Amino acid sequence: MSDATAAPPTPPVPLAALLESEELGLRQIAGPSATSGPGGTGGTGGPGTVVHWVHASEMADPYPYLLGGELLLSAGVQLRDPDAYVARLVAARAAALGFGVTPVYDRVPAGLAEACDRHGLPLLEVPPRTTFTAVARAVWRLMAEARHRELRRVARAQQGLAGAAARPDPVPAVIGQLAARLGGRAVLLTREGAELSAAGPRPPAAVGSALVRLARVVNPPAAPAGGGAPATASDTVEGIGLAAYALGGGQGLTLGLATPAREAGDHTVAGVAVVLLSLLTAEHQGLDGAGRSAALVRLLLGAGPAEAAAPLGTERWTVVHGRGGPRTPFAATALGAALGSALVDPAEDGTVRVLVPADRDVTPQPGWTLGVSDPVGPAELTAADAQAARALRRATAARAELVRHRGGGLAALLAPEEAAAHARLRLAPLAGSPALLETLRTWLSLHGGWDRTAAALQVHRNTVRQRIARCAALLDEDLDDADVRMELWFALRVTPET
Repeated sequence: MSDATAAPPTPPVPLAALLESEELGLRQIAGPSATSGPGGTGGTGGPGTVVHWVHASEMADPYPYLLGGELLLSAGVQLRDPDAYVARLVAARAAALGFGVTPVYDRVPAGLAEACDRHGLPLLEVPPRTTFTAVARAVWRLMAEARHRELRRVARAQQGLAGAAARPDPVPAVIGQLAARLGGRAVLLTREGAELSAAGPRPPAAVGSALVRLARVVNPPAAPAGGGAPATASDTVEGIGLAAYALGGGQGLTLGLATPAREAGDHTVAGVAVVLLSLLTAEHQGLDGAGRSAALVRLLLGAGPAEAAAPLGTERWTVVHGRGGPRTPFAATALGAALGSALVDPAEDGTVRVLVPADRDVTPQPGWTLGVSDPVGPAELTAADAQAARALRRATAARAELVRHRGGGLAALLAPEEAAAHARLRLAPLAGSPALLETLRTWLSLHGGWDRTAAALQVHRNTVRQRIARCAALLDEDLDDADVRMELWFALRVTPET
């Protein structure tokens, strides 16, 4: 959509606004009233009639020179057959006829008024003191004011959509903001017609079905013969305007809109939403798809971590574990996008793991609790995954937005083989019980806090007490002793988590 963010077209001017101008002194003397209630567009007359432009003509048949939506101004110089004249104006979809009194006629001809009543065309009397130029100038002024208001409305809508896209749940937030700004229903549909996210009042069943059918026009189940599908499509069902926009990114997603009224800038606002949603739902966020596929193929064919990671373009990584984000299909993708990576793994337990290039700073994300590992090479990613998991547990227990793994310490003073041998000997009584090891590790990391350990492990505090008591019995140690705690913590630090 090349015009997605273009300026909205100039809004038309309500005919009623011209009739309300005391300066012009226009008076409607025939045709359907244009001064109250909702209504249609130029050419049909009635409440809500609008003027798109002004045209003055003294031709006997101005039909060939009208585009539709005009307020035609005439003094009736060549008026011969009022009924035929008005019929041609209605066929050209003129909005209204303004008839100038004097110099040709002292009053509006009765036959013209009758013809306008018969054909449903608003007829305005233009008094002698009002020139046609003054009417045209008033229309242009009202159009300029309306365009200024519309540009401000579109600008506010764009700001609101941009702000929604920065929220922790960006896709539902953008959909909700769009529905509120357009005063209707906004829905994100799959190629099969399933709703991924929706906001705004649900339309009647017939309208909803029509919107799904319209979405299939821009995102058909199979590629259409003879060329690509259109990027947008629109329709009107039961007086409700429908629009469908295909999102970019090759995901087969469609933005559907159902609004009771259409303003001049609505297409522009929808275009901004399409751009944002295309970025937010894109499968590859800042990472070349070919590179990621190459890494996966190498791994499946037996390559080592370093060789498999080479196509991804970086030698060091940070592992991030996240919890507590929005419950939406795009939550994991949104977190990855916020952290600058497309390598995202949403687990069934609600944890999201993200592999972030080490040169990118990991910062807190609204709504998320994050645990961050040390930057490591491909061969140490398993250890970094454990670091991030441990940091996430600490962050959950401490109710912190982000906790980073703390590396170094006394373990760096010993050879890895010696430290591992000491740890195996010290923790041998617990070797057959991963739950006890995990509980002891978490309890020690939280300084013996029962409630915080229970929160981190998502178990009852009595379960924590029972497990720690069992650890003390198997180890035959007093876990209230600071030296014992220090030795056990050192052993746990050099023992891989299971």
